[in-house]
Amino acid sequence: MTDQINGRDLRSLPLFSGTLATTTTTGGSTPRAGRVRGDFRLGEPTSTPGPAPAVSSSRVTGFAGLSAEELPAWVGQRTVEGEIDWGLVAAFRAQASDQLTRSLGEDRTHVSREAQEEQGRTIVLELLDAAAAEAVLAGGRPWSPGMQQRLAQAVFDSLFRLGRLQPLVDDDTVENIIINGYDRVRLEHTDGTITVGPPVAESDQELIEFLAFIASRSEVNPRPFSEAQPSLDLRLDGGARLAATAWLTPRPAVSIRRHRLMRVTLADLVTRQLLSPVAASFLAAAVRAKKSIVVAGVQGVGKTTLVRALCAEIPRDEVLGTFETEYELALHELPDQHDVVFAWEARAGSGERGVDGRIAGQYSTAQQIRDSFRYILSRQIVGEVRGAEAWDMLKVMESGPGSICTTHATDAEGTVGKLVTCAMESGPQVTAELAVTKLAQVVDLIVYIRLQKTDAGGQAEKRRWVSEIVHLTPGESEKRYALTHVFREPQGTAGRAVAHVLPDELRDLAAEGFDLHGFHTEASGGLR
Repeated sequence: MTDQINGRDLRSLPLFSGTLATTTTTGGSTPRAGRVRGDFRLGEPTSTPGPAPAVSSSRVTGFAGLSAEELPAWVGQRTVEGEIDWGLVAAFRAQASDQLTRSLGEDRTHVSREAQEEQGRTIVLELLDAAAAEAVLAGGRPWSPGMQQRLAQAVFDSLFRLGRLQPLVDDDTVENIIINGYDRVRLEHTDGTITVGPPVAESDQELIEFLAFIASRSEVNPRPFSEAQPSLDLRLDGGARLAATAWLTPRPAVSIRRHRLMRVTLADLVTRQLLSPVAASFLAAAVRAKKSIVVAGVQGVGKTTLVRALCAEIPRDEVLGTFETEYELALHELPDQHDVVFAWEARAGSGERGVDGRIAGQYSTAQQIRDSFRYILSRQIVGEVRGAEAWDMLKVMESGPGSICTTHATDAEGTVGKLVTCAMESGPQVTAELAVTKLAQVVDLIVYIRLQKTDAGGQAEKRRWVSEIVHLTPGESEKRYALTHVFREPQGTAGRAVAHVLPDELRDLAAEGFDLHGFHTEASGGLR
């Protein structure tokens, strides 16, 4: 974040300079006027205030033009008005970050996140205490407790969380946040409605710098975001996924996908009308019988959610391995569901490429999968197949039954072509014929989820449903594979899949709890 506005160094002003002041008494250190330590609870869940009104550019320009003597009074006026000055927040964050780094010293890697946040709270409060006191001493209006708390929360969020993005990510009605430049924010809500969100920075450059900051502050798996590494994929606290691109696009592009259902079962998805009870019975039995399953659909359709529900059917004592670009499945965060989950996350790497063509420090999904064969896994779950790792995924399914993965495709049969194309990216040794032959041998089921957006009386609505469940087998035709629609959409309608044809080799799923009678009833037209 920049510490300047219109070229002026904010830290040179009295508001940001000097030693943090306290008045010492025999009882210890007493906070100066202006601190509301008793009301400020950064570490506890609180209701997040709504987005503050946007700060006009004229007010920011005026801020830069004020003298040092006028500055605290001006801040006091803004305090009374109830606005948050995001330029001020950025400067406080920079100050707090510097002080926190100096405070922790070289031992930072050994200090827990909770301890760092507690130290950060103290630093933020002291900075605000000093600023509030400067405002009063300069003759300005005192900060109200409510405003000081909102400002403190904004600085803390910028330092440890997502800054101006935090209220949007915390909003349970928001499913997707689409940003095309700092002031063009689109919010897609869970009910299908679309609204315009507030600006998330003061400029595109500030947005880029903040994204680089949050990408680099992870001590476990920091991600580079720069002109040399212009794309970013990141899992946020709470499970949301952030993707960003800059320098290659006219304006910084950001997409944040919120996963609302972290703990979910197939029964939950039946309640949400994603699939029928009979289809849920079939999939649950298929998972328990260790059938290898691919979940497909377009972006944002709920593939990861369905995989979580499928994994909830895996017996607790099985040892699982998950392989992801960034953690989204979060099965390792549900210890009451599975005793052992080894969770691998890719590392982007940085620096020079080695003789093998890999960037130093890079750790790909394909490498994760190869390494996992020494961990005595019962199941291997690939979060998403987007490229050459498809070939490694096929090796996984060939080596042991019961694997699950997701991929993007336009329909169930298109999923076969997509995975073949991805597998061929692994090298010239993988031909289309080889890939499709291997795919037909190791994949048992493809589950396709459809998404539809409709306009109901001027109100947008979003519907999702499982439209196809197909059984994949080797075939004698030129295609080299055969598909049987076990469940498909009712003819001539767009709705969740119903029972259609059950191959003989899947009848033994009844031993795993599959509702065979319900399937035949539904397939004959007696839908339940």
